[in-house]
Amino acid sequence: MFLIDIMISMIFFILLIICVLVGVA
Repeated sequence: MFLIDIMISMIFFILLIICVLVGVA
């Protein structure tokens, strides 16, 4: 349960970084 929560948080963080990079580029 805890691992799944960490995985979801990491995926959300990666998607957020991608959106920022696309917005800058």
